[in-house]
Formats: sequence, structure tokens, C-alpha cells
Amino acid sequence: MLVLIAQIRLWSTTLNCKNIRSFSCCLPSSSKTLLSSLCLAGLLTTTGCADAGDDVASSGPIDSVAATVSDHAEGGGKANTIDFELKALDGSLRKLSDWRDQWVVINYWATWCAPCRKEIPDFSELHDSRDDITVLGLAFEDTEVSVFEEFLIDYPASYPILLVDVYQPPEALGAPRALPTSFLVNPGGELVETWIGPITSETIKTWIEENS
Repeated sequence: MLVLIAQIRLWSTTLNCKNIRSFSCCLPSSSKTLLSSLCLAGLLTTTGCADAGDDVASSGPIDSVAATVSDHAEGGGKANTIDFELKALDGSLRKLSDWRDQWVVINYWATWCAPCRKEIPDFSELHDSRDDITVLGLAFEDTEVSVFEEFLIDYPASYPILLVDVYQPPEALGAPRALPTSFLVNPGGELVETWIGPITSETIKTWIEENS
């Protein structure tokens, strides 16, 4: 419980209760209850927190609930160049640097996360339609490979799926504050944007167009 409280305090620096409502659908039921109580008790600094059990679809467009973490440069300087190596579903090892010279969307997801499932067809279309953009799905879930393979039959992703050790996630990214979480890496390998919560491909394309 203390760990969750500390994590929620961290969330409260960037999120309001309306955003937390949507993210709570990707938390265990016991955590949802505590999250609702803490929100109503004023641990989160904003007011107007709705029922934590609300479905994300009732809160408007899918990208309306994402919180943006924009400052990835240290001291106003150049953004950090990152890299990591993870196993793919077929057991092969893939590095982020395999996709240098492209924009890379890194998406933390899990099979039990409803907003994550909604992102898959949109991200697949983005991955397939743009030669300069690659999407990587980072499966953040402690389960068997067969579970992911069965899930992807019902929710097919056209982009690479990489497996994350939830106890030792890539140091360059850390563990996600909530699911889904998406990162944007520029063609030079620099982490330039983070979105906490569900987003759409239009949000990503607009960011690239405005910052290229």
C-alpha cells in the first residue's frame, strides 16, 4: 500500500483526477479502491474525481486522457540518446538501435489493459502506412509467451512485440507509471516525448510534423 501511495503522489505531479479515473481501469481491483479513496480524500490536489470504475470509453476521445511529459533534455540541452535490448516473441534479441534513422513509437501495454487493446489497430495502421515510423509494442506483463500469442490472434498487431521483464524493465525507460504509456524516439535515437495514458496515431503524427 505504501508503494502505491508513493506512486500516486508521483502521478499527481502530472495528472488530475479525471486522468486517474481512466488509468485506474488498468490497475488491480484492490488498487482501484485505494486510488478512489485517496483521490476523494484529497491526496491528489485537484477536485472533481469521477468514479474510478468508469470505462475509459466514456471519458471522450482516446487521446484526451493522456498526460504529456515533455522535458526530456537535461538542463535545457540536447535530449538523451537511449538504447535497450529485449527478446521478441520468437526468442530473437532486438535493440532499439536496430531502427535508427526512423521515428520509433515505444508502447508499454498488457493483455488485461482495455485502453491498450484499443490502441493496437490504430498503431498497426500507423506502423504500416509510414516508412519513417516504426511502432514497438513492449509487453509489460509477467506471463507466458503463449498468452501473448493467443491474445494477438484476437488483437493482431502488425508491429514487433518485445517482452519486458516487469522486475527489470529497460533502464532507459523504467517501469511505466500507468498503462498504456508511449514514448517517442527521434531518428537520432533521442527520447523526445512521453505520453502517459491512451493516445492516437494522429497525436503522434501531429507532434512529428510540428517538431521536425
